[in-house]
Amino acid sequence: MFGPLRNGGVDDLVIVGQIGQSLDGHVATATGHSKYINCPAGIEHLHRLRALVDIVVIGVGTAVADDPQLTVRQVAGPQPARAVIDPRGRLAANARLFADDGVRRLLITAEGTRCTPPPGVEVVALPAQDGHIAPSAIVASLTRAGMRRMLIEGGADTVSRFIAARCLDRLHITVAPVMLGAGGPGIELPPLERADQAHRMPVRVHMIDDDVLFDCDLSAQRVALGLTKKST
Repeated sequence: MFGPLRNGGVDDLVIVGQIGQSLDGHVATATGHSKYINCPAGIEHLHRLRALVDIVVIGVGTAVADDPQLTVRQVAGPQPARAVIDPRGRLAANARLFADDGVRRLLITAEGTRCTPPPGVEVVALPAQDGHIAPSAIVASLTRAGMRRMLIEGGADTVSRFIAARCLDRLHITVAPVMLGAGGPGIELPPLERADQAHRMPVRVHMIDDDVLFDCDLSAQRVALGLTKKST
C-alpha cells in the first residue's frame, strides 16, 4: 500500500491526503470528539504514512481541536517536519506541534497576519482570499522549502480543499465499522448536477484489522506543481 508513494506520476512531488471516518461518513461526533474512531492498527498506518513523508500538514481547526503531536511514535522511522495552515494566526504558541524537538516546524499564514509563534518556527506568509490560502500556493511554498513528499493529514475541510484544487496524488480514507449518527462531516466537495459527472478513480482496498482503507489514485486529475516529468 505504500509503494505508490515512492515516486510521483505527474512531477517530482508526491502529495497524499489522509482521513479517518465512520461508516456513516463522519470524522467526529456532534460534540467534536474524534479519538479514536479508527482502530489501533489504523493509527499505526497513519504514523507509518508520517514516517514516509518530508512534512505533515494540518489545518488550524484540527490543531486547535485535537492538539496533535504529529510524530511517528507508534512506528520506527524518521520524524517529518510539521506545518499548520493558520491564515488568521489562531494557534497558541504552546501547541504541541510547535514543540522544539529537532524537526522543522512551519506556520503557514495569510499575508499581513500578526502572529508570534515560538522561536524556531518558520513563518510562511501567503496571499489569502476570503480567509483561505490556495492549496497550490501552499504546495509551492513547501516545495521551495525543500519538501517533496507531503502528507495532508486533516482535517476534513483541509483535505477537501486539496481535493477540489486537484492538489493530491493519492487519498487514503480509513473507514471504521462504527456509526456516529451525526457530527463532523467527511469529505465535502462542490456539488455536481448529475452523478455521471463524478470523477471515477482507480482504488485499491486494504483491510487494516477491522478498518477498511481505500487507497484512491487521484494522479490523473492532479495539476502539475513541481518539476514536470519528461517523457522518454
